[in-house]
Amino acid sequence: MQIQVRTDHNIQGDERLAEYVEDVLTDSLSRFSNDITRIEVHFADENGDKSGEQDTRCTLEARVRGRKPTVVTAHAANVKDSLGSAADKLASAIEKELGRARRVR
Repeated sequence: MQIQVRTDHNIQGDERLAEYVEDVLTDSLSRFSNDITRIEVHFADENGDKSGEQDTRCTLEARVRGRKPTVVTAHAANVKDSLGSAADKLASAIEKELGRARRVR
């Protein structure tokens, strides 16, 4: 599973962030590791320099083998919380998608 991390100019994207993201996603999505080929992670600070309660957005786009991309978005006060929430949403969405596909077969 390949993981690509991108940030806007308001969020510092460094090696430490990439490692943290990889750890969280590997942990959250381990049961789908054979199905997922790539995950793109996009972080954005929607208010820029202004503060706000839910201004950090995390969008996850997962490429599941043989399926259209699965995309989820979560908002939170910081990168860590937005990633955690988005990872939970993605795991649920992939579970539903793969469960449906298995029932159809």
